[in-house]
This record gives sequence, C-alpha cells and structure tokens, in this order.
Amino acid sequence: MPSLTSPPSPQLLVGTAPARVHWLELKACPAGVGEARRAMGERLRTWRLPEQVRQDALLILSELVTNAIRHTPSTRVLCCAGLAADGLLHLEVHDEDLTVRNLPPRDPSPEDECGRGLLLVEHFAHAWGAERSALTGGHAVWAAFASDRG
Repeated sequence: MPSLTSPPSPQLLVGTAPARVHWLELKACPAGVGEARRAMGERLRTWRLPEQVRQDALLILSELVTNAIRHTPSTRVLCCAGLAADGLLHLEVHDEDLTVRNLPPRDPSPEDECGRGLLLVEHFAHAWGAERSALTGGHAVWAAFASDRG
C-alpha cells in the first residue's frame, strides 16, 4: 500500500519536519507485518540510523503491528516512524479498535508461545505507551528509542 501523505500524528510528532516522518497504511492481515518491516526498514536505512537501532525498532514495530492485527477488529493499521526534535526515533501503530480497555499485564511462563510482545517493547524502548488515536479513533501504541545508539 502507498505511504500516507497526512501530517505527523498529533500524539507525538507535532512539529516534526515531514521529511523526518514516514507513514504506512496496511491491511490488518498477517502479511501486513512483513510489509511494515520491509517498508520501515528501508526508511530507517535512508535516515542512516545505526544498525542496532534499526533492528530494535523493527522488532518492536513487528510486535505492535502483530498485536493490532491479532487483538483488534481492525481492517487497516496505520504505522508511523519519525525522527523527533528530541533526538528520539518514535514508532506508532494506530488501530481501529473503538473499545476502551487497558493493556493487560502479562507474565508468560517459559512454555507460553505468546504474551511477550509488550515485555519486549518495555525492554527495548526508551519510553512507550498507548492512548486514543486522533487518526483512527482506535488505539495508538507508541515506542521511542534513542536514535544515535550504536
């Protein structure tokens, strides 16, 4: 799907230069995860971010997109990456889930195959959170990373 040309998300990227923000609109299907990784990986390379930052960001993006696809009734998902003035790389995933609910805490056992996504987000991100999306009316889950970490 083509990139959106809308302005940066009102959640985090207000005032960020358009050349430092990249949007994708994806179908909410399993193939969307790979498309998000491919397209955002290309953009992060053009921004010349360190390899480790790119790898961490793509891992977290995969987790957030997967959660939006698996756990919401969304038909589409919006993804955003932006280099903000605060020196952080911000990722956002917006779904269409209009329900109001908190993210449940997880404590997966070693045998569990699922349930570690937000634990990974918490581990790798400088900061993260979830709020109502002004773009979709659903949720906007975001994560921020130091963009100069090698």
